[in-house]
Amino acid sequence: MGATLVFVDESGVLLIPSGRRTWAPRGQTPILRCWQRHDRISASSALTVGPQRQRLGLYFQLHDDNLKAPAVCAFLRQLLRHLRGRVIVVWDNGTIHTGPIIRALCATSSRQHLEAFPAYAPELHPDEGVWTLAKGELANGRPDDRDVLRADLLASLARIGRSQRLLRGCVTQSDLPPFLR
Repeated sequence: MGATLVFVDESGVLLIPSGRRTWAPRGQTPILRCWQRHDRISASSALTVGPQRQRLGLYFQLHDDNLKAPAVCAFLRQLLRHLRGRVIVVWDNGTIHTGPIIRALCATSSRQHLEAFPAYAPELHPDEGVWTLAKGELANGRPDDRDVLRADLLASLARIGRSQRLLRGCVTQSDLPPFLR
């Protein structure tokens, strides 16, 4: 029996919107009014590829504070509750992915194996595609507060997670060798 492949990444979404190309009447520059508050929501996500490579999934968790290793461990524990069999987690070499708390988690779970992408290789990471899609949907938006931003982000991630086409696109757009054929 194979293992579930899990690509894990973290990201932050600011209350200040990111500007993207948009439509406006000819000769009129669009004006995006926004708050100058630097509130943010931090998030962990995991793009999963089942053992037979037929079904993809998206798991995520939102946080009001900056992510630290204990939050990453809690997210991994939650993933293990949802996924059956062996799990191979592939993630970047971020500082929150190392340290004693992560090593302790690995020591307590024989089903989980951790692997790291090479340094400075976001083009290999399929979960980066999830964040590109989610932040693209939120671009040019102007949430009034963190609760509205949270609701918008939840809706965006849920929509992406329901679409096998979008999830498969996140994997195939990465520079990983093709393995979903």
